[in-house]
Amino acid sequence: MNATTTRGALLAALACVLVGGSFTANSVLGDYPYAGGQFLRYGLACLLLVPLAGKGATGRLRALAPRQWLRLALLAAVGMVGFNLAVIAAERTAEPAVPGVFVGCAPVVVAVLVPLLGGRRPQRVVLYGALLVAVGAFAVQGWGRTDGAGMAFSACALAGEVGFAVLAVPVLRPLGPRLLSATVCGIAALESAAVAVLVDGAGWLRLPDGVEAAALLWQAVVVTVVGFVCWYLGMQRIGAERATLFSGLIPVAAACTAPLVGTGPYGLVQAAGSTLVGLGVALGSGALTRTGPAGDEPRAARAPGLIRTGR
Repeated sequence: MNATTTRGALLAALACVLVGGSFTANSVLGDYPYAGGQFLRYGLACLLLVPLAGKGATGRLRALAPRQWLRLALLAAVGMVGFNLAVIAAERTAEPAVPGVFVGCAPVVVAVLVPLLGGRRPQRVVLYGALLVAVGAFAVQGWGRTDGAGMAFSACALAGEVGFAVLAVPVLRPLGPRLLSATVCGIAALESAAVAVLVDGAGWLRLPDGVEAAALLWQAVVVTVVGFVCWYLGMQRIGAERATLFSGLIPVAAACTAPLVGTGPYGLVQAAGSTLVGLGVALGSGALTRTGPAGDEPRAARAPGLIRTGR
């Protein structure tokens, strides 16, 4: 792996570990209006990200075509608001492991879908790594009770996780990681507010107590601002296929932090699954080779493909 690939891998890994650890914060927000909480999270994150967007941010936004704005709206709706709501809906009739297993298949879907959209063949080594990650994520989380509705909403959560990476590919280059993160957070805040008013009516927003405020601040500042920027910086360097491999670290991080709040054990099965995830990430990301996966294209060569995908 060269220096650029190494930095990209570390950034993607950090982002996914932060998301996985955020489940500890989620556990204390059970009584807070969910969509209203997402409005606060994304709204605060947007305000914090705007000063980091860099010079010329307004000009770059004005230069976007209507189809690119539509893509950003879909990214926020599917990959952020929709993903979170799908997980909540799935857990009404399914144990949390079920949507987790579906989401764990995202690396496999992205490893196939992104190259096909860019007019390329899927890379075997990335696909093999993605399969190992999916199996490892399944081992970490296990399976649980569910029904048809739980399965359907879990599939929607998978679509949201895939959309968070795939829909961002064509707009990452013109906006950059920081401006892209700020823009989708602003859009997601508006979409969350609309959902909250429809679902919860006048009670969609209330003043959080001390514990809830700390959890929302953690989600906004650490998971969203730091996590999103790291994720898109990593994706910019190593591509969506390899970056999504690191999403296998989300259940691993969640399993490691679960004993801290008494929501689950971390035993031999979880350790074995974590090892499989690590092997899959190492294989697919190119950590086991000097130059990366065979057939991998340098970033400059991929750039035209990103533009074609956006049309």
